Amino acid sequence: MYVQQQLIKVIGLCVFVCSFSISATEFEITPFFGQMYSSDLISSDEVNAISVDTGNNYGIAFAWQDSPNGQGQIMLNAVSHDFESEVDNNDYSLDIIYAHFNGIAQFRQQHYVTTVSIGLGGAYFDSDGGAELFPSATLAIGTRYEFSERMSFVTEVRGIASVVDNEDNIFCQADTCHAQFDDTLWVETTISVGIAIKF
Repeated sequence: MYVQQQLIKVIGLCVFVCSFSISATEFEITPFFGQMYSSDLISSDEVNAISVDTGNNYGIAFAWQDSPNGQGQIMLNAVSHDFESEVDNNDYSLDIIYAHFNGIAQFRQQHYVTTVSIGLGGAYFDSDGGAELFPSATLAIGTRYEFSERMSFVTEVRGIASVVDNEDNIFCQADTCHAQFDDTLWVETTISVGIAIKF
């Protein structure tokens, strides 16, 4: 529930900011959901890899038509992962909220559109021992099938890379660390579908 509450707050803030900063002729909202596959963690003694489960990814994107074949976009998405600690064999969670500003190139063929997106932003990592904000970048390729002038079915494969601190203690409680980042680069891949609605 904590991740959902934080995502709702961020969405509200983005809608407020967009209402003042975007003077585009077309505005678009895309709710989406999918599956996210992540990097592994490593045990606190840096010996054994700790598998992180595939999480349900959901989010929303706010976009505006910047040119006939290009969009600007603010994308927010959240995922919740679980992993099992080798210290006490208990399950722990890793919740992540991503926020990215993206540029999207659109390649049209009648009602079918191929998209390529690149963006920069941040990733909010929240685990049982604490929370941290890290810089993040994203790259995606997708498709859109336009049912009408106002509605499209969207599919996308997206990669997200975040620069993390592999000595961070967000996986630690008191003096016990259940895991740590395996590297300074945390990589996730998501496959998602959604509906884009233009206003």
